Amino acid sequence: MATPAQSKILRLALVEGSKIVDEKHFKRPTNITIGSDGKNTFIVPASNIPPSITLFEYKSPHYSLVFGEKFDGRVRVGNADVNFQSLIAQGLAKKRGNAYVYPLNDSAKGKVSIGGVTLLFQFVAPPPEPPRAELPAAIKGSIWQSMDHLFFGILAASLFLHFSGAACIMLSPRPEEREVGLDELPDRFAKLLVPVKLPEPEKVPEAKKEDDEKKKEAKKEEAKKPEKVQNTDVAARKVEIQNKVAQKGLLKILGSSGSGGGAFEDVLGSGTGAGDIANALQGAGGVGVATADSIGAGGPKGGGSGKVAGIGDLGTSGGGNVNLGNKGDVKVSGRVKEAAPEVDSADVDRDALARYVKARLKAIQNCYEKELKRNPTLKGKVVVRFSITKSGRAGEVEIEENSLGNEAVASCIRTVIRAWIFPFKPEDDVPVAYPFVFSPAS
Repeated sequence: MATPAQSKILRLALVEGSKIVDEKHFKRPTNITIGSDGKNTFIVPASNIPPSITLFEYKSPHYSLVFGEKFDGRVRVGNADVNFQSLIAQGLAKKRGNAYVYPLNDSAKGKVSIGGVTLLFQFVAPPPEPPRAELPAAIKGSIWQSMDHLFFGILAASLFLHFSGAACIMLSPRPEEREVGLDELPDRFAKLLVPVKLPEPEKVPEAKKEDDEKKKEAKKEEAKKPEKVQNTDVAARKVEIQNKVAQKGLLKILGSSGSGGGAFEDVLGSGTGAGDIANALQGAGGVGVATADSIGAGGPKGGGSGKVAGIGDLGTSGGGNVNLGNKGDVKVSGRVKEAAPEVDSADVDRDALARYVKARLKAIQNCYEKELKRNPTLKGKVVVRFSITKSGRAGEVEIEENSLGNEAVASCIRTVIRAWIFPFKPEDDVPVAYPFVFSPAS
């Protein structure tokens, strides 16, 4: 029996016809298989052999031969060769399922024939290990021969000098430290060691302190009192402001008194009394509304209440309110019908897809009604082809059919569908064709 501790190992040779095509030595115990599968120990591309058959199995501490009833072979038992049928008849091979197992010792040898190939086996001493190739000592050299002598000399000298200097410093006696008096210290050190005495603050007489306190209290009382503004000061400020305003802008022009009497004298004449603006404007009437009758007949241009000249439903009333009449936007409505969609995959439920689109049909209807206001006779069918991606979004939205003949509606529908997120997560993109039928509501 062959074990890892024994001196013999298993040797196998594969024979096809009369030639040995493969031979192996197994230094480590393992199961031996044969067949057409590439994972077998011996690969035999024969059609009449199963993909893999175990011929030798190792269970510590020995190998066992595994063969079937239809296998042909012989095993050396003692000094005699015994075929597989005799091993079964004598009870030397134990049945296990559809095969028979025969334990082998380290002196066993024999052959196994299956499917036109023969496998020879025996236990032999392991081949000697080949000697390791080593270079001669003259070629290998030594560490001293492979070293850079110049570099080693410089390194050794540097280390010697450094360590020698350090040893001298450590062994030399430490110098004694003499105490230095204050008179021997430089001035800059003396100033640091001896603090400078700050001058004492001057003493303030108590009488002066009392006066300062009284002044502070008086200021606090004045701050608490409300400010009193005299009427005379207010009147003087008003007069000053009026004089300043009279010298600015339009008032300066109207009130100027030059040699010609000012702007009012130029406009109203000298007889009106340019210096008195109130007299010049006395008797001036209010501004009235010019009517059609007064304009055509040369009637009064000012004064009175006047009448309103209407222009259709658009008119003015009272203090300038404008009436725009009863005009407004015409309300246009349309109908959208969705037909059964075409879905090319079972991952998407048609009914669920139809319910999802029906809940968002208002957005499609808005696209149609925008163009229906411009063309009240607009109607037709639009077929949109898109795909539902793995993330549930709409991809590759295209218009397959557009009998409306309106590109604005088709572009709007594409924009709406691109924003949809469907409640489906298909394994692959699912193409969908969805038809919409548009018609006016009236």
